[in-house]
Amino acid sequence: MESVKNIRERLGSDWLPDLYSEQIRPLRTRSFKMDIPPREHSPMIIETLLGNEIQVGRTRIFCPDKATARYLVVFAGLGCRDIAVPYDITKLALYAEMLERAWEHTNHEIVVETEAMSPQKRGRVRAAVIRSIRDEIARIGAGDAMPLFDRSTRQRKN
Repeated sequence: MESVKNIRERLGSDWLPDLYSEQIRPLRTRSFKMDIPPREHSPMIIETLLGNEIQVGRTRIFCPDKATARYLVVFAGLGCRDIAVPYDITKLALYAEMLERAWEHTNHEIVVETEAMSPQKRGRVRAAVIRSIRDEIARIGAGDAMPLFDRSTRQRKN
C-alpha cells in the first residue's frame, strides 16, 4: 500500500521494526510470549500488590516492574505475540521510552497521511500500517527463551 510506504519513509529511524532490530535484538534478550489475538488493542497497565499487570481485553499479563510493563504495552497494543525483552532491566525503561516515542510518532504520521481521507480509508490505512509493523517484528523474531551466558563461573584455576 502506498500510504504505508509513505509513512515508513517519513518515520525514517523511528520505524518500530527498525528500532527493534537495530537497538533491541542485538542485546542479550529473552523471548516473551503474550497470548493475545494478532490485532490492534488498547492495553492498560494495572498496578497490583504483587507488581504490575497489562490488561489486554480479558487477558492479564503479569510484569514484575513498571518498566517491563511499559515496554510490553507497546507491543501488546500492536498485537505482537512473540517479542524479545532485554535481559538488562536497568536499560529497560530507556527502551520503553524509545518505543513509546516511536509509536506516538507513528500515530502522528498516520493522522497526517490520512487527514484528507474518508473514515473508512483512514481505518484501512491504520490497520495496514499496524499489520506491516507486526509482520516485520514477527519476521525479526523473539530469539531464545533464555539468553546465553558464555562466561565461566569457576573461581579457582587448576
